[in-house]
Amino acid sequence: MSHGTSESGRAAEPQAGPGGVPGPRRRAGAAPEAAAGARHVLDNPALASLAGPHAHFAERRGRVLRYPVDVSPWLALPDEPDAEDWADLAALAGPGAEVPLPGFRGEVPAGWEITSRVEGVQFVDDGLAAAPDPEAVRLGPADVPEMLDLVARTRPGPFEPRTIELGTYLGIRREGALVAMAGERLHPPGWTEISAVCTDPAFRGEGLATRLVLAVAHGVRARGETPFLHTGAGNTGAIRLYESLGFRLRRRTAFLAARVPERLGEGREAVPVP
Repeated sequence: MSHGTSESGRAAEPQAGPGGVPGPRRRAGAAPEAAAGARHVLDNPALASLAGPHAHFAERRGRVLRYPVDVSPWLALPDEPDAEDWADLAALAGPGAEVPLPGFRGEVPAGWEITSRVEGVQFVDDGLAAAPDPEAVRLGPADVPEMLDLVARTRPGPFEPRTIELGTYLGIRREGALVAMAGERLHPPGWTEISAVCTDPAFRGEGLATRLVLAVAHGVRARGETPFLHTGAGNTGAIRLYESLGFRLRRRTAFLAARVPERLGEGREAVPVP
């Protein structure tokens, strides 16, 4: 995926605010807290983030928004993308690039190839006993090499060199080494996603992940916001942990990736996503 320029050579435009971003639409299976006739911001959290609190990160072409690739792979299509939106995404990413389509449930155009699909779940705070942790330390840019190493060994999900800029990241060290961490990623208005929850295998079973999730959640709540998170639908251990802490399943989702056609502008006929 190219960074910052389109296939045509036009620079990706910084997103200054929500102007031009399509309004919410309701989708089947929306959470109870979504008002009748309206979509909830968590139905398309990347769009809500990049058009709102994270607008200063946004690279934009038409109605397609994305984070810089060294910040996060998340990108945002409109709720109901049309042929022009797909063309803008293709131009932004570049021919043959693989792009993530988190939460996408519609149809991809002919010529696009679905390269991966992982079923996922979205949880929201429903009574967390959030609290600061005396052993947790705030991580900063100097800690990024250790954070990247921990992520590589534990695979909690994407974490890039600048992901730390998205919010607060907390860690626990033992004998100077970073052994567990958790932090903040997507930021729809009024909500903050807890992400990158991971523990060194040698220190699992000590409750470090639990403590860090509750500590990050405490900081989110202190700002008057509500924590939420995503995980794989097959990650039963994490799901049991989150439910035990007071998270509630809000919706099922999917994490897809698709490959842009090598020749941009190929067929417009839609292909259903299975």
